Amino acid sequence: MTTELRVGVAGLGTVGASLLHLLETRSSALAARCGRSVRVSAVSARDRTRDRGADLSAMAWFDDPVALAGSPDIDVFVELIGGDNGPAEDSVRAALATGKSVVTANKALLAKHGVELARLAEENKVSLSYEAAVAGGIPVIKTMRESLAGNEIDRVYGILNGTCNYILTRMEQDGLDFSDCLADAQRLGYAEADPTFDIEGNDTAHKLAILTSLAFGSQINSEKIYLEGISSITRADIEAASELGYRIKLLGVAQRTDSGIEQRVHPTMVPKASAIARIDGVLNAVAIDGDAVGEVVLVGPGAGGSATASAVLGDIVDVARGLSVPTLGMPAHELAPYKAARMRMHEGGYYIRLAVYDRSGAFAEIARIMADEGISLESIVQRDRTRTHTEAETHGDAPQPVILTTYETTEAAVKRALGTITARNVVAGTPQMIRIEKLR
Repeated sequence: MTTELRVGVAGLGTVGASLLHLLETRSSALAARCGRSVRVSAVSARDRTRDRGADLSAMAWFDDPVALAGSPDIDVFVELIGGDNGPAEDSVRAALATGKSVVTANKALLAKHGVELARLAEENKVSLSYEAAVAGGIPVIKTMRESLAGNEIDRVYGILNGTCNYILTRMEQDGLDFSDCLADAQRLGYAEADPTFDIEGNDTAHKLAILTSLAFGSQINSEKIYLEGISSITRADIEAASELGYRIKLLGVAQRTDSGIEQRVHPTMVPKASAIARIDGVLNAVAIDGDAVGEVVLVGPGAGGSATASAVLGDIVDVARGLSVPTLGMPAHELAPYKAARMRMHEGGYYIRLAVYDRSGAFAEIARIMADEGISLESIVQRDRTRTHTEAETHGDAPQPVILTTYETTEAAVKRALGTITARNVVAGTPQMIRIEKLR
């Protein structure tokens, strides 16, 4: 195979510009590794005048990415626009329909249309590659789709959003409040001006939905993911977790159960000795439990122009070499319908923080409500019991922080108990609940 591979790139933001730089500086090495030269022959972006740090003069310019996708002058289409519809979706469909392989970093598009796009790629005998869509520069897609193809995977979980991991790390290491850490992440460019998509778990959910399909051979279903972000995490939770032997991480977890597939994104207390607890800052990590290989943990940069462009380029190299595998690990028509798991016992128990009114009978009532729901308490810790007699007289029954940890129970039981406790007016504010995971 000696014919030049002509690449069309739509979207010249941070990742697109980094990709152009990599292709230019690695051209000789890529030609040797692929057995053919790889060249960007055309591009599309919203602003022609912006400096991307690369010479675009020899590249055809398309104002419309859909026109670029359908152009006969490219062999592979790289979509770096973003979004789950509009130009991104239209251009990817156009490229696949005209017999061009597609490389994308767009997790939102795949989470919403992945199965349908996989069918379109298979019908036209081209590849749809997306290594950069999940965990940035970490080769998790190739690992799951190819290297672990001989394993039955029971669980995949990980830290899939660097913004959240950075915030939680700073809260713990520097004793800062959530709002201060978020502002710092925005200043450094780790968080967007509107950080909702990251901090409320949506970004992690999109990535988890893709990993779930690869792990269990099911159709993608991002609508069935339990979603909870990190905006409610306080310094008190971080400190309590440390005292109990845990660190708090935002995890995406998917696992196979007897009744179906469980998908969830939420803050989690993980043992300090576990591999996932040691991942700090903007790094990502993905752990995969396979029956033959055991647990595999992949760690690396989950975002950033160079790291993400590296993953995009890896997919382009596969196209240049003529390598192609089913988009989601098996032909799209063989993917099983997604079946959500029934509620079950959570093996690690729960951490619960309450602001309990300091009056007679409050603790007993809380314990009784928990017992009525079949919840066994592992520990009860009343924090900040340092008020003097004078302060107690001044503040009366002012709420005091109380930390509970439970043995294995169901989330439904815990939520019913907390609802009853709140209704009985023995606590102030909203109770905090964080799952405790048993991890290696």
